[in-house]
Amino acid sequence: MSYDLFIADKSFSSWSLRGWLLFEKFGIPYTEHLLGLYAGTMQEELKPLTPARFVPTVRTPEGWVIGESIALAETLAERHPEAGIWPEDAEARIYARWLVAEMHAGFTALRGACAMQLLHQYQGFEITDAVQADLDRLELVLGIAFERFSGEGPWLFGRFTAADAFYAPVAARITGYDLPVSQRLQAYVATHLKDPAFKAWRAEGLKVSYDPAPYALDLPTQDWPDPA
Repeated sequence: MSYDLFIADKSFSSWSLRGWLLFEKFGIPYTEHLLGLYAGTMQEELKPLTPARFVPTVRTPEGWVIGESIALAETLAERHPEAGIWPEDAEARIYARWLVAEMHAGFTALRGACAMQLLHQYQGFEITDAVQADLDRLELVLGIAFERFSGEGPWLFGRFTAADAFYAPVAARITGYDLPVSQRLQAYVATHLKDPAFKAWRAEGLKVSYDPAPYALDLPTQDWPDPA
């Protein structure tokens, strides 16, 4: 039983990364279809999947279409309970769903000012009060997960769950714009950056060149960090 996963450019599409991780990290079979978000062809390519209009979009083995990442996470968890997409503990599961919902609807200043890009790390990015407020909120809500649920594991709930899939692009934003965060949050960022799945995703994205690159800023850059 394999799914069709429709995603966009790997260096820039944060929601595609979330959807891809829900398959890749939990061992759910899929066939990847890369759509032309920045080539301007994506909406035409999505027409057979109406009413879908964003990535990721998924077609189940039955031919049913799933849009929106929260719907995808819940559907995969329902259909593949053995995968462990959500934490086993009831309280942890509630909080994981809370984190996913807040990521889906919130952190708009951070997401708007710091578009995900995996090419390099910007230097000298100026943080607005609104972006700082989002970083403060991240420190609070992820800090609760670290303190209550992570145990000895490196992920928010010890092992990788849907919550980590949803916050992987946040780790990329913190890295890509060299945003100031606590040592604890930086360690979580490093966990993402050295994860084999994340590294494989980024390596595939770097095979594609852009001129000009989406979301480019007139700031100095340095190489993307590669934690051991």
